[in-house]
Amino acid sequence: MTSSTSSLTFDPVALLAAELQLTNWKVAATLKLLQEGNTVPFIARYRKEATGNLDEVEIRNLQERLAYHTELEERRHTIITSIASQNKLTDALQQQILACTTKAALEDLYLPYKPKRRTRATIAKEKGLEPLALKILEQPLKGTPEQEATAFICAEKGVEDISDALSGAQDIIAELLAERADMRAIVRDALSTEGTIVSKALEDKKETTTKFDHYYDFKEKVAKIPSHRYLAIRRGEREGVLQFHIEIESESILHQLNSLAKLNPRSPFSPPLEKALQDSYKRLILPSIETDVRVDLKMSSDRSAVDVFADNLRNLLLAPPLGGKRVIGIDPGLRTGCKCAALDDTGKYLDTITIYLTQGSHSLKESCEELLAFVIKHRPFAIGIGNGTGGRETEAFVRKLLLEANITGMIVIPVSEAGASVYSASDVAREEFPTLDLTIRGAISIARRLQDPLAELVKVDPKAIGVGQYQHDVHQPLLQDKLTEVVESCVNHVGVELNTASAPLLSHVAGIGASLAVKIVKHRELHGAFKSRRQLLDVSGLGAKTFEQAAGFLRVRGGEHPLDSSAVHPERYALVEKIAKDEAIPLEQLIANSERIRKIDLKRYVDGSVGEFTLKDIIDELQKPGRDPRATFEKPTFRDDVVSVKDLKIGMKLEGIITNVTAFGVFVDVGVHQDGLIHISELTDRFIKDPSEVASVGNKILTEVLSIDVERNRIALTARIGQPPRQTSQEKGAAKAKTSHAPVKKTRDGFSHNPFAAL
Repeated sequence: MTSSTSSLTFDPVALLAAELQLTNWKVAATLKLLQEGNTVPFIARYRKEATGNLDEVEIRNLQERLAYHTELEERRHTIITSIASQNKLTDALQQQILACTTKAALEDLYLPYKPKRRTRATIAKEKGLEPLALKILEQPLKGTPEQEATAFICAEKGVEDISDALSGAQDIIAELLAERADMRAIVRDALSTEGTIVSKALEDKKETTTKFDHYYDFKEKVAKIPSHRYLAIRRGEREGVLQFHIEIESESILHQLNSLAKLNPRSPFSPPLEKALQDSYKRLILPSIETDVRVDLKMSSDRSAVDVFADNLRNLLLAPPLGGKRVIGIDPGLRTGCKCAALDDTGKYLDTITIYLTQGSHSLKESCEELLAFVIKHRPFAIGIGNGTGGRETEAFVRKLLLEANITGMIVIPVSEAGASVYSASDVAREEFPTLDLTIRGAISIARRLQDPLAELVKVDPKAIGVGQYQHDVHQPLLQDKLTEVVESCVNHVGVELNTASAPLLSHVAGIGASLAVKIVKHRELHGAFKSRRQLLDVSGLGAKTFEQAAGFLRVRGGEHPLDSSAVHPERYALVEKIAKDEAIPLEQLIANSERIRKIDLKRYVDGSVGEFTLKDIIDELQKPGRDPRATFEKPTFRDDVVSVKDLKIGMKLEGIITNVTAFGVFVDVGVHQDGLIHISELTDRFIKDPSEVASVGNKILTEVLSIDVERNRIALTARIGQPPRQTSQEKGAAKAKTSHAPVKKTRDGFSHNPFAAL
């Protein structure tokens, strides 16, 4: 026995370098920067020499894996301390614990030493039957179990006969075997690699049509089931429609367990051991491991769903902005009227009117006159119209009005309303526009989304934007952390105008946070616009460290220093000034002078703190200072003769905008108030594992209508224009599922013929 924990060693650098296939010095330097309080965007952008040019994804992976291994190490220490306090820690056991690389393996080793509730085995031990259990485990060749059991009969202890004695001993053996890490590992591996998810409808739901009817008689390997299907099954279970379990062929597993238990067929004691082992497997090991595997599946499915959400959110936030143009936003309303809000080129709210399109000819005439006067007064570059109920009708009305008034060059654009109502009722909206009605705030948000999607969407909880997949089913802290990372990454990738940014937008700039963002805005309101980045240091609570983290991501247009509007960090101003001096040209004239910049010999400026990575970034920025990395804005186009699902016809070709990418396909806005679904098998002629290989939120896409379900408001589309569908119609698939409840035939990618079955 030993109680020493001195051999506990934790070398995160070597561990993470090996796991993530990075060199030790890169890992060490990055971890040091993180421990010093530097943010991921800052490290990725401005400390490339130190990290060997690791990007944000690699740095965040380091963060996440370090957190996992730190938790694992803390748990390892707790377990060793606990076992040592029981005087049961051997050198061999300690080495096994030290060798564990997963939490599951660690807990399996600790299981025999955990404090236990009262079990059948503990009751049997209290009856003095443990020596009999150990004798059976030895599998001797002489004597019989019955002869040995006779000595343990004791009415006072509740052991009335031989049968009672053997039964109690088998309970003890079953628990001992169930706590063996090697046996649990075999069952865990078998369930994970060979197990099959089997779901069925509950008895009272078998004849009921639900969104889960695809899973009424469903089987799929644990190792292959995609996240969206597992989450759908779990949701069906939670909503009282489905029940599911994991099936496994037990014969080969029991054979392996018999071998580990050293079952000797020649021993007279083999029958009770075999019986105990089967009981251990069916009653204790299998249910416990199945629970673990279900939890692991849930965690991996959550991560996949969160990754899908994060990718969609990133593409949405980085959608091309219209830019600094005057805009009118319209929040359509058939009953309460359409709220119209005019904004200047900085997003400042100017004016509002309400027009009515369905209140009779007199009101319609007045609405035409009022909106025309409003448009002439504010002369917007574009009119953004929310794409919710009444959106297409409002869009048609505005287009006709501009045409009849002979107003040209003014574009009319549908804008996603997703989350606009959430923003309108939020504290942020109330603080921005305390005297305005919710619907007017909604119109302002629509207009601002057109000007700059990123700046406006950061005010809305990402979960309300509608680009997730089973977002309410996944582990919410995991989702929130990931979405926060995405927003932070996007904001710092694009950069923020210091003198126009809202507090919610500023709060995502590296190092700033919510409370400091409010202080910056209040300082700006009290003292006027910032004239330089350096003036940030005048803000109460903003110190040198925060300035270092944030300054490079903030822009001051027309600032005191020519580089204040660029992504060049203030710590490199002196270097750029030296370059300009060496080129014998004023700094202002060097900026954007591509011909002169291309001739600069960067090797002259490499030193201990500045390398080629940083110098290349500086040169790129000098050529296009303060450039917006987002794509150029393109106006989406919808067919004027298609405004509702009833206008659609099979075979009709439509241009649309991808609104959501999931594991089973993409949803597309084709201008009918209901997104259509392109199943993964209809996205392209070649095989793809994931729709994100060929599609992103915000992309334009040409589609063809495959089928229409007006009653259920569902549209199936294809991107394989002019080609026969790879699936039977959704109606045929649904009818088959209803009548037979047999496993639905699958396509090459494992999806049912019903493209909506995974919803």
